[in-house]
Amino acid sequence: MWPLYAAGFTTAFGAHGIAANLGGHAKGAVTSLLVLGGLLALYDGAEVLLKPVFGTLADRVGARPVLLGGLVAFAAASAVYVVADSPGLLWAARLGQGAAASAFSPSASALVARLNPAAKRGRAFGSYGFYKSIGYTLGPLLGGVLVWAGGLRLLFAVLAVLGAAVAVWAMVAVPVVPPLPKARQTVLDLARRLADPAFLAPTSALAAATAALSVGVGFLPVSGRAAGLGTVATGAAVSVLAACAAVVQPRAGRALDHGRLTAPTGIAVGLLLAATGLGCATLPGLAGILLAAALIGVGTGLITPLGFAALATSTPTERLGQTMGAAELGRELGDAGGPLLVATVASLTTLTHGYAVLAVILVLGPAFTLLRRRFAGD
Repeated sequence: MWPLYAAGFTTAFGAHGIAANLGGHAKGAVTSLLVLGGLLALYDGAEVLLKPVFGTLADRVGARPVLLGGLVAFAAASAVYVVADSPGLLWAARLGQGAAASAFSPSASALVARLNPAAKRGRAFGSYGFYKSIGYTLGPLLGGVLVWAGGLRLLFAVLAVLGAAVAVWAMVAVPVVPPLPKARQTVLDLARRLADPAFLAPTSALAAATAALSVGVGFLPVSGRAAGLGTVATGAAVSVLAACAAVVQPRAGRALDHGRLTAPTGIAVGLLLAATGLGCATLPGLAGILLAAALIGVGTGLITPLGFAALATSTPTERLGQTMGAAELGRELGDAGGPLLVATVASLTTLTHGYAVLAVILVLGPAFTLLRRRFAGD
């Protein structure tokens, strides 16, 4: 399992480590905010388009070859910019990294499910999410240190070495998991499976959790500055959010495995906690921001392992790669859609209204589930 955890760390560290340093340390390549936005969108855009494709490929040829190929491609794409510091190669490297992560990220998730029995999947996905959260947390910090020490090329060089090292580790330690025979699937069959509540509910919750997380990371510092807080205080708030998400995930997974928590209940509680956190973000001062960060972190930390474990349990084993790829797509849409929604509402009204709108959307999930169960009981 450790190389799979390392793969999760790699994609998170690569995404946030570079994104946090592009604006201030790629002056020759980033000539405007529009160019910066394009570079930031390349990574996520490639993931949105390619994760379902590589997830399906993992079901067809096996998740291990796609995992190894993606890690090698990530190392090669990172090395592209190390060769020469030019704007064109920066674009190529960033696009290549996103495409490579689209291959090894859903493959790693599928292998987490394949290599663990159902009774241990909660803990496995909790640990996987923990190390991914560590990558998101340390990416901006360690990336900034590396860029300070040797420029953006040093950061890309470290990512190239990291990708290659994890690929070798995975090749040695991850066992061969052959693809399973499966019945022919039509487009209509796929649409029906993706529209099934067993897929749609956890994936929607994962997307909502990612939206809340992205909004917290992106907009809580804005609220802090508006309240007169310094960069240290706002940075600490973001660190609290990431730390809470990282710490809660393994514990939520273990609680699921031991029967102390069910996936639907845990997901509903997580959505309510994240919504409450967004509500706290509307309060003035440091206390509101810290409460918002802690509650959003705990809420997303509950949802992530429980959502993936629920998907793994309800999915035929031979379709795990496809399901994980589609679920990752949902998370990417939440990652982009949450900040876009809040920013749009804030531009028309205020940022507090943006938080409130997203909080209401998150509450709708548990409310809809409660109503559906009540009518089903009647």
